[in-house]
Amino acid sequence: MKAIGLIVIVAAAVALAGFGTAFGASKSSHATVSTAKTSLGKIIVNSRGRTLYLFEKDKHHRSACAGACAKYWPPLLAHGKPLAGGGAKQSLLATIKRADGARQVTYAGHPVYTYVLDTKRGQTTGEGSTLFGAGWDALAPSGKKIEADDH
Repeated sequence: MKAIGLIVIVAAAVALAGFGTAFGASKSSHATVSTAKTSLGKIIVNSRGRTLYLFEKDKHHRSACAGACAKYWPPLLAHGKPLAGGGAKQSLLATIKRADGARQVTYAGHPVYTYVLDTKRGQTTGEGSTLFGAGWDALAPSGKKIEADDH
């Protein structure tokens, strides 16, 4: 049954792949990170209320998600300094330079991403996924990853 679910997720993501920025890659000059209450508890979200995830494969404040990975998991991008709103901590926000030269928002040192199948505010469809070789987890306002098993 898991294989069928993965096939459905991959098929949907492939269908949406051409719409990268429409589903989360924010290119505004100031990306805003805030918080929202979800079934996982309080998490950080982008300005559209979409869940922000960390990728466990990312190391040393560097993104390991590019190419096809970044189509399914669009990075939160900013041209200026990211801003904190509603419960997010400004002191935990920064940016890193991606391989393509774009600036990706980080939270507590974790590069953050949205997920193409999270199409509504508060959805956490990507939580616990292991697509692209490592885990994907939502982040608490403290900057710690949230494990779906904890809730």
